Amino acid sequence: MATLIRDKYEAHKTEVNERFDQLKANEEELNRIFAEIYNMVGEVPIEVEDKYVSVARIFDTKEEIPESFKGNNYVRTRRDEIVSFISYAVGCMFGRYSLDVDGLVLANQGDTVAEYLAKMPDPEHVTFMPDADNVLPITDDEYFGDDIVARFEQFVIAAYGSETLEENLQYVADALDSAAKCTAREVIRQYFLKEFFKDHCKTYKKRPIYWLLDAGKKNSFKALFYMHRYRPDLMARIRTEYVHPQQERYRSRLAGIEASLETAAGRQKAALTKEYKRISSQMDEIRLFEEKIHRLADQMIAIDLDDGVKMNYPKFGDVLAMIK
Repeated sequence: MATLIRDKYEAHKTEVNERFDQLKANEEELNRIFAEIYNMVGEVPIEVEDKYVSVARIFDTKEEIPESFKGNNYVRTRRDEIVSFISYAVGCMFGRYSLDVDGLVLANQGDTVAEYLAKMPDPEHVTFMPDADNVLPITDDEYFGDDIVARFEQFVIAAYGSETLEENLQYVADALDSAAKCTAREVIRQYFLKEFFKDHCKTYKKRPIYWLLDAGKKNSFKALFYMHRYRPDLMARIRTEYVHPQQERYRSRLAGIEASLETAAGRQKAALTKEYKRISSQMDEIRLFEEKIHRLADQMIAIDLDDGVKMNYPKFGDVLAMIK
């Protein structure tokens, strides 16, 4: 039966906020009891300020957060919860988590889908399969079959049903950017392009487990991979299976625009010229990126999970996004 992310969020918010209220009430009752025991009623505060209650409290927007909560590090918004939901979805795409079992699934160095299936209660009927090659491309349009936005849609369908897909995607998009004037899928794509990795680094305190290959500001090519599933041939596979096809798409697109410009005029010509310049800049960017990843592919770099992110991440130079 199809369900709504909205309903799940509201139920979660109610549970979390009731827990907050209960803990606050418990702490105030303890304060009252101790004040009576030590004959200090009226001399010590009984009420606990909201900012000192150390469990989560959820508000729909930042604007709804009362002044009394300022300084409370446990306050969350609907956007925070949706960002966590997206992070979990990406974890399922990589096989770190699963809709079929609780806890971590793939968390050992070099794990593959075979290890994932071995841990499933019914390997023949897995609710949502992780990405086979440990690469989730992120581009400004859907160029690849395992495009991260397409995979996110598949995850939402697997978790909540196909009947409510559009409503669920819109709810996610509204939580990410309620003022956006583009489609839900465009909002979600922009989030993956510009904000996901930043949020991921914040969550993991600048020790990300999903690493971002980033060609540059023109968004010609980006891709996530899961460090625990990394293998030394990954850069070579990304170069031949993702970067080269993307370069060919840009070449074909430029050739098509050039042909159209021969007969175009007025606004159409202006629009085509603008698009030609944009694609050309992406072509230049990905060409430089291909040269860098080529050098890394030839090195067949190995990593050791025991060395952690701090030691392993710099091995890949500037093909990886900066950790901020």
